[in-house]
Amino acid sequence: MSRLKRAAQMDSLAGFRAEKKEQAVPSGLLKAARKSGQLNLSDRGLTEVPQEVYRLNVDPPEDAKLNVSFGASDRWWEQTDLTKLLLSSNQLTHLSDDIRLLPALITLDLHDNKLSSLPSALGELQELQQLRLSNNQLRSLPVELCSLKKLSSLTLQQNLQESLPEELGQLQNLTQLDLSNNHLKILPSSLGCLTCLQKLNLSNNQLSSLLSLFHVKLLDCSKNQLTDVPASLSEMSALEQLYLRHNKLRLLPKLLAPALKELYVGNNHIEQLQAEQLACLTAISLLELRDNKIKILPEKITLLSTLTRLDVTNNDITTLPASVSLLPNLKVLLLEGNPLRGIRRDLLTKGTNELLTYLRGRIKEDPERTDEGPTAMTLPSQARVNVHSIKTLKLLEYSEKQAAHVPDELFDAAAGQSVTTVNFSKNQLTCTPPRVLSCND
Repeated sequence: MSRLKRAAQMDSLAGFRAEKKEQAVPSGLLKAARKSGQLNLSDRGLTEVPQEVYRLNVDPPEDAKLNVSFGASDRWWEQTDLTKLLLSSNQLTHLSDDIRLLPALITLDLHDNKLSSLPSALGELQELQQLRLSNNQLRSLPVELCSLKKLSSLTLQQNLQESLPEELGQLQNLTQLDLSNNHLKILPSSLGCLTCLQKLNLSNNQLSSLLSLFHVKLLDCSKNQLTDVPASLSEMSALEQLYLRHNKLRLLPKLLAPALKELYVGNNHIEQLQAEQLACLTAISLLELRDNKIKILPEKITLLSTLTRLDVTNNDITTLPASVSLLPNLKVLLLEGNPLRGIRRDLLTKGTNELLTYLRGRIKEDPERTDEGPTAMTLPSQARVNVHSIKTLKLLEYSEKQAAHVPDELFDAAAGQSVTTVNFSKNQLTCTPPRVLSCND
């Protein structure tokens, strides 16, 4: 091969090109971030944040150092400030003070890293609204973080926090705070100053007491060391959902929270339900009492007139009051895992509607005493005429009596009521009562 041909195959500019250092972040991503204001570096195996990320809006791009022309779409000097930086699921052990070079950040996502501390320079990101720090190794927060006046969402779950700065109450725009799965034993009193806070998750800590948080709508205190709930919690007029699962409560808390719709107190040590506590739940829709030690559902369960779902799974309930069927909005009743007597097992598997229908059939309404007081409750074997079933369910029932005939007073009560169902099972009848044919007249 001639010398000329060999030269033609060689890179004629090789001597003028400096060896390029491989960038941790592709230049294309940085270029796109200057246009969009968003940079996603999640799950890239980073052990530190590259310097070019911090200086994205400070230094000109590499292309600007070359003698090239820029079209209308490539004018780097018309760049957008970085407002969203996603660094989750990496191997970051620290964050540089150079984070202050990104003062326009609105969202900073650092969850699922190995951070053990945070720089005080975070306090200079005064536009920051969302800060995600979950799944790290943080033991404390810098006080400067509490100066972020626009911060609305702070997630700190799955860290090593043992305490929080009292200055946390300065985050006046905070609406969501997740502190679950830490080692907190006490809360700063200033937490009660967060007037915009609506959702607070404190689950899986070591708390033995709570604070009153006036504007919180959802409070999760599951898996703590609570033995009771302070009366001050009743002052939470906005509270709608309260989770107290897996604590050490022995009584249903007395909560004068007028907006409370959902109360979860499963997996505690509650043995009885008191009318005083039930009367407070004026707006309750869902009540979860599963995995406790409750032996009796009181007749006063009817105080929960707004209840739609009642879960008493895995308790020690042996009898079920017929008054449960008088709850006007009850749609779901969960009873599995209770030693119930007097109710056929197959009936429990047919669903809530079938069970409530059966319980209504156990209600005795004495016509001679309808004006004297509340409806009396009785078992089917004790009832002679069930007027409620006849009028409301159009059911004429006289079963399990071991009787040789059906009394005339039963047919008298059914006269003109357009009965559609007749149940004379488990008796000793030798023929169909003649008056049964007149029941649907």
